[in-house]
Amino acid sequence: MAKKSSARHGSLQFWPRKRVSKYLPDVNWKAINSQKVLNGFISYKAGMLSAFVKDSTENSLTEGKNIAVPVTILECPPMKIFSLRLYKNGLVREEMILSSDKELKKKVKLPKVSKEIKDIKLEEFDDARVIVYSLVKKTGVKKTPDLVEIDLGGTLEEKIVFVKENQNKEITLDKFTKEGELVDIRGLTKGKGLCGPVKRFGITLKSHKSEKGVRRPGTIAPWNPSRVTFRAPISGQMGLFTRVIYNNKILKSGKVGEEEKILKNIKNYGNIKTDYILVHGSVQGPAKRQLLLTAPLRPNRKQTKKSFELIELR
Repeated sequence: MAKKSSARHGSLQFWPRKRVSKYLPDVNWKAINSQKVLNGFISYKAGMLSAFVKDSTENSLTEGKNIAVPVTILECPPMKIFSLRLYKNGLVREEMILSSDKELKKKVKLPKVSKEIKDIKLEEFDDARVIVYSLVKKTGVKKTPDLVEIDLGGTLEEKIVFVKENQNKEITLDKFTKEGELVDIRGLTKGKGLCGPVKRFGITLKSHKSEKGVRRPGTIAPWNPSRVTFRAPISGQMGLFTRVIYNNKILKSGKVGEEEKILKNIKNYGNIKTDYILVHGSVQGPAKRQLLLTAPLRPNRKQTKKSFELIELR
């Protein structure tokens, strides 16, 4: 009989393995080389469905056939600009508050006085980003908005023009992405609490004749040196980790008022009330988890050339 084997679980690349302090992660925007004006958008996971699609992917084994694929519903309420951050040599040199929305008082302490955009001297800075917040109250998920820093595309002058044009205005999903494009989804996984090493690191079970437990390692450290290294697979926190799912294909991008009946009364979520997208495959986190959509960091041809025509949702 062949020996049972599997790939090692629980990569040591992610360390420390503990709960993160915030729900929306930071992004290395310098690594994302995108031509978009807006490189990120806040969304909320609603649930999953099965979609019947026509596969139009060239040279696919199911080309021209109707197949069933899993899809995830992400609701994307509009956003507004909270502040403008100006950078010099990779450091924040100045931040200008551009919004006085009452909803933000639940999240941050707003200053009374702020500078005007027209007072900016562009020669003193080399980059600009915006802090945006979601109008999540429109979805029914919660009332307190989420804030996150998002990068803008183009030159510094073009970024300032975009901020001027969209100050105190709602930024909708169509300014970030559309059907058929790829997006990276960044967010937190489900929290599972304290878990043993078998579930946490994927170690194999010991013999049933083992004297000191089956679902544990044989030894976690030697007598000398008498200490346990971080490489030892031991029990601890599992879940609520920041993870990224790369190159997610958008099958459909829906507008307000175009919701189908199947997008109502979603379990643990409710009704879709704002713009939404259907993403091919699964997404980390439970229902109502806030997620950050970003421009693809490393798009590949396999995902880019996939083409599906949506027929029906179930």
